[in-house]
Amino acid sequence: MTKRRVLFLCTGNSARSQMAEALLRHYGGDWFEVHSAGIEPKGVNPFALQVLAEIGIDASHQTSKSLDVYRGKMTFDYLITVCADAEKNCPFFPGQGIRLHWPFEDPAAFEGEDEAKRAKFRQVRDQISARIRAWLDELGLPSHHL
Repeated sequence: MTKRRVLFLCTGNSARSQMAEALLRHYGGDWFEVHSAGIEPKGVNPFALQVLAEIGIDASHQTSKSLDVYRGKMTFDYLITVCADAEKNCPFFPGQGIRLHWPFEDPAAFEGEDEAKRAKFRQVRDQISARIRAWLDELGLPSHHL
């Protein structure tokens, strides 16, 4: 079976796209080869890694990458933007496949104490998780690790 290739795209590739990459790999890794990138990569946000670890997902191996790492080098069955900026500013590139837009609030932009920031990251993590599981259902694919 050939895995479908997915690219999650966000502005900074620091939080939403990183969480989406880890969550889809966790729930649908048998069905998908998952990547993420940013238009202006900023490094992986430590809160994203922390809230993923809380639910048993180790994403410490993931890195923040530019869209240029993939453009012209790899084709994707799905390109999924997870923020309005990426949706607006993502150029078309050959091999992008089906383009989807799943907008989520940027938890990295939230101001407050660390515990309040962590709570915002958990909220967005759970929204992304629910969207991915719903998408797997829409595609008729079983989701693992529910």
